[in-house]
Amino acid sequence: MKNKRKFSFIPTFWFLLIFSTTSFAGTEASDASYGSVLKVVVAITAFLIAFVLWLVLVYSENNDAKGEKVITPFSKFIHAMTQSVSLQEEDDIMLDHDFDGIRELDNKIPPWWTALFYGGIIFAVIYMIDYHVIGDGNVQQSEYQQEVQAAAVRLEMLTKSGAMLTEETVTLLTDIASLTAGKTSFDKNCAACHGFGGEGLVGPNFTDEYWIHGGSIKNIYHTIAEGVPAKGMISWKSQLSPNQIQEVGSYILTLKGTNPPNQKAAEGEKWVESIDGV
Repeated sequence: MKNKRKFSFIPTFWFLLIFSTTSFAGTEASDASYGSVLKVVVAITAFLIAFVLWLVLVYSENNDAKGEKVITPFSKFIHAMTQSVSLQEEDDIMLDHDFDGIRELDNKIPPWWTALFYGGIIFAVIYMIDYHVIGDGNVQQSEYQQEVQAAAVRLEMLTKSGAMLTEETVTLLTDIASLTAGKTSFDKNCAACHGFGGEGLVGPNFTDEYWIHGGSIKNIYHTIAEGVPAKGMISWKSQLSPNQIQEVGSYILTLKGTNPPNQKAAEGEKWVESIDGV
């Protein structure tokens, strides 16, 4: 009965470990870290199962109900690590120093503490040589530069994906591939109201110098993205990506002065480009 109580902590420990790690992973950790935590939990579980099975095997083969085959070596190991003295031997290391009835024992410094102390010194020497003698010594500066480079790469990726593209950051595209893609989107989504040549049908003419909502790439991007509900133009930001809107806007600006047939009369005001392009 005592042995059952002695090992009843194992299922409890396993339950608490699973609950705490899965709760933490569900609220804070990412999918990658969750996978790492799960691997650690599985490894710990396998170790505990193997350890329990080994104990059962040792007890059964040696008829060791009290667990002396395991406890004795473990006790020796603990004694070697702590160099502790038994209660019966404390009189031998008792010092004469007495303060208000409190006596002092002349205990040895535990070997584990000594190992940590000298290990810390060795680590400090290795760290100093590695980072400040062989290395450049700018540990934080190097880390900062690496983070800046990683952030620049991430910014470039986000910019290419259009995640960072807004009417404030949009720029005019002039490369053939972008303008060709813009024409494709324009013919598919915009020509029904503005004509395939941008001459204007229900919507305004894009080939003259007059604009109702502004003729810069920023103005056009905003108009396409948000739409003009009062004039019957829907918002296209739910159907076109930021990059596609930029391509369409850039293509529209190439239609100026093309002079297609059946042009609609000018609407709005004559657009004059300002210094900042707005």
